[in-house]
Amino acid sequence: MIDETVEEIQGMQSHSSSLIAIKATQALSELLDREYASVEEFERDLERNAGALRRANPSHASLHNAVRAVERSVLDVSGSVDEAKEFTREMIDRVVEDIETGKRRAAANAAETFEDGETFLTHDFSTTALAAVEAAALDGNYLTAYVMEARPRYIGRGTARMLAAIDRVEPHLMVDSALGHFLSECDRVVIGMDCIVDDTLYNRVGTLPLAATAQELGVPVVVVGSGAKVIEEGFAFQNQHRSPSEVMLEPVEGIAIENPAYDATPVEYIDQLITETGIHEF
Repeated sequence: MIDETVEEIQGMQSHSSSLIAIKATQALSELLDREYASVEEFERDLERNAGALRRANPSHASLHNAVRAVERSVLDVSGSVDEAKEFTREMIDRVVEDIETGKRRAAANAAETFEDGETFLTHDFSTTALAAVEAAALDGNYLTAYVMEARPRYIGRGTARMLAAIDRVEPHLMVDSALGHFLSECDRVVIGMDCIVDDTLYNRVGTLPLAATAQELGVPVVVVGSGAKVIEEGFAFQNQHRSPSEVMLEPVEGIAIENPAYDATPVEYIDQLITETGIHEF
């Protein structure tokens, strides 16, 4: 379970950083079924596997924090293997619940900010932002959504499909380079986040030009997500450079293909951050 989860995270098979954090945390439950001769042996195995999960994607702050929370709460506090396993089980459940609760409350807070007839633009695939849109539509609001494809993996197509399944939401899928054309028709930009570290938002590549263009055109940018993704210290973001084959299937001699997964957006380009604790102005 742990090895499979590491491979899945490395392959970025899931686009939601919160879901990745939950899956990584739950993967540690595999250790509860293993036999250990001593509590020290259990703790060494916990440290080794927690480290492997964190290294699987060093760009995901929520994954890092979730796995680290389990690890720190268990090490050096148990007198027996059974006690260590019980602590681990309790922490896994607590961390997962905290993540899920944070997402639900952040989505609920964001849902209240939508207005009937609003047009917004979104980028990437954020389960929290999608939940907010769905809740707002269920409250009776009719919404129009412009969705960027999020190339080169076309993650936005999944977002558009999910929006199309929500009553009262009219989605429009567009190529990324058309953002300047359609932003002027939007009341605001609503996106999720991978994390915010210090004064920088890290999110799917394409977020920076979107936020900068929105600021130039006077369109507010709203970021929605769990407060667990806002990091003040103890985490150094590391970008991922994905396979060149996602950009060009067959390599061409003399061409260096660049495919970063994320870009860095100064928080000065953000107007609001909505988390489970409320709306935070920048």
